[in-house]
Amino acid sequence: MTDTSYFRIRLATLRPDKVTSFDIFVQVDGKYILYLRAGDKLSDGKISKLHARDTGDSFFVRMDDKQTYRDWVKEEMNSDKLDSFEKAKILRESSVALMEDLFENPDVNKALDESRPIITDFIDLMENAPEAMGFMISLSGHDFYTYNHSLDVSIYSLGLGKALGYNPKELEELGVGALFHDIGKRNVSLDILCKKGGLTDAEWEQMKMHPQYGLVILNNHPNISDAIKAACFEHHESWSGNGYPQQLMGDEIHPFARVVAITDTYDAMTTQRSYNVPLAPIDAVTMMKEKLAGRYDPDMLKALYSILFKIKAA
Repeated sequence: MTDTSYFRIRLATLRPDKVTSFDIFVQVDGKYILYLRAGDKLSDGKISKLHARDTGDSFFVRMDDKQTYRDWVKEEMNSDKLDSFEKAKILRESSVALMEDLFENPDVNKALDESRPIITDFIDLMENAPEAMGFMISLSGHDFYTYNHSLDVSIYSLGLGKALGYNPKELEELGVGALFHDIGKRNVSLDILCKKGGLTDAEWEQMKMHPQYGLVILNNHPNISDAIKAACFEHHESWSGNGYPQQLMGDEIHPFARVVAITDTYDAMTTQRSYNVPLAPIDAVTMMKEKLAGRYDPDMLKALYSILFKIKAA
């Protein structure tokens, strides 16, 4: 079991020969052993060897150094020594690590507050390096875990929101809403969430409760906007009216929920999971457009299609 006084980081956030400002630990037999002291650095060869045998689960930083780690990542984002692809990779990998801690945090309000700097970092990167969104999309498609999925849905939602003309404040709210769209799955049995293959009717009924569970969780905490709640509660509604839990249709569905409905499906279709072969991005959007068209806002789907074609052509 992970000690709550440490949080996990990913090796991909460490640039060779870049001095760290925090101690890094490895977990051995349940104990945390100092691996790299603050002020030291790893060579390129060392990082490559570690990458070859590390699954991303082995390296930790003290919780007391969380802000130091975030500042260090921010410094990397402002470095002129890194290109947009390297920045996109570091930002995504550092955010996945921080997301794990957010999702394990029983204090949803604190988790929501701590998620905002993550979202604003992505918005800043999109503003300063527009091509980074293409890189970010290319980094997805790994194993489907809650943290990766929620982060990728948020990234895609920010890209789609920008294409739709949302302002920075709206993008921040959309990004947070997308990040927590599946928060209600905390209250769904792990056996159901992790089941390989199809669900029984009873299991499916419980799974379909996660938007309501999410709304209850978010309603228990002040300072959460109706837009964030809508992204959680309505993201399984369908444009044609046969979704759940309220059978809303068309413009009755909040715009943020319409965005998340698209990006949630897109990520599920393009990500390697235990029971499916991922589709190529254009193939996924084409299927959504041609075979699943009644589920989604057609203008938003068109916008996603145009984004992917721009990325492909770049």
